[in-house]
Formats: sequence, structure tokens, C-alpha cells
Amino acid sequence: MSTGPGIDFQHLFVPGISARTLILLHGTGGNENSLLTIGKAIDPTATLLSPRGKVLENGMPRFFRRLAEGIFDEPDLIRRTHELADFVAVAANQYGFDPHHMVAIGYSNGANIAASLLLLRPEVLAGAVLIRPMVPLFPDTLPKLANRSVLILAGNHDPICAPEESRELTALLARAGAEVELEFENAGHEFTDRTFSAAQTWLQSREL
Repeated sequence: MSTGPGIDFQHLFVPGISARTLILLHGTGGNENSLLTIGKAIDPTATLLSPRGKVLENGMPRFFRRLAEGIFDEPDLIRRTHELADFVAVAANQYGFDPHHMVAIGYSNGANIAASLLLLRPEVLAGAVLIRPMVPLFPDTLPKLANRSVLILAGNHDPICAPEESRELTALLARAGAEVELEFENAGHEFTDRTFSAAQTWLQSREL
């Protein structure tokens, strides 16, 4: 765990040997360790920055509040999105990694705030792998997401994120100019071996 001036998220930082940094964003109940092994396996050369969500729901860390299952507290989501974006910028300066090659790997709640980063603070990310995401919000003005690449990994039988949500998010990001790929697998909300291999293959094929 690392802290420092302007660093107000509990987090882990693992330096890499390439220009790419993976921002690892866990799901509800996870923490800064949850996606570390997956991040290392997806790209063994990348720098890893893994923050812990600052909101607690029944003792479980999240990145923003929700009012009920699938109903987000939008003002809190917006505030937390900017807070996370500011943290990432400060971390890039403090640790000295390249701010132009940051890719989010987000699962569930982490995927939702990663999508919100793309919609509200598009300068932060070069791309993202969104695993089991929902549409976090509809911004008043669409961002310009040209040259951003996004992979959405959805489950056909996901009881939390319906397939329609994934299609709607794909369309929203595409309208903003992003290159978006949507892949469904015969799974629910869980992270599977196929989820991992799809994320790894996609990332290896791109210079982000």
C-alpha cells in the first residue's frame, strides 16, 4: 500500500518495463489486491496501479454509491469519477509513468466507473476493458473518444447487467467516436477463464 502527497486512495503500485499502465478497478467487495494477479497475467510488462474504492456498502468497498441494485447515485458517481481521475493524474506524476498509455481493466462496479471516466474525463484513458458493465450515466455532452479503444465483455446470462445494457453502452461509446468491440460469452456475472483470455488477446493486439 502506498500513500503520498495528493495520493488519497489506498492502492498498490507495481512498476513495469513497458510504457503501458493498467488501472485495475475492482468490483463491489473487492480491494486493491483483487485484480492484481489478473493484471500481471494480462500484461506482464505493464505498470499496475490498483486503487481501492472509497465508498463502503455494508462494509464492502465500491467506487461510488448506489441507491439500489442497478440504480446509481449519479451525483456521487460524477464526484467520484473526477476524484479517481485526479488521483490517477497525481499518481502518474508521482510514480513517473506515462499518462498517455493508461488502460483501465474494470470489473462490475470497477467497469462502471471506468466507463464513467471515458464519458466524463476522456483524457485519462487510452482504452479500457470493461467486464460486465452497465451504462453508468448519460453525459450532457458526448466526449470525443476518437483514438480510444474499448472492449466490453458481457455474459449472456448475467442477472445484474442485462445484455441490453452492454449493447446500449457499446452504442453510446461508439457515438462518442470510440472503437468498441462487444463480446458475449455463455456466462453470468462471474469472471471466467474465457473473460481473461479475451481481455489478454485484445490487449496484446493493440498499442495502447
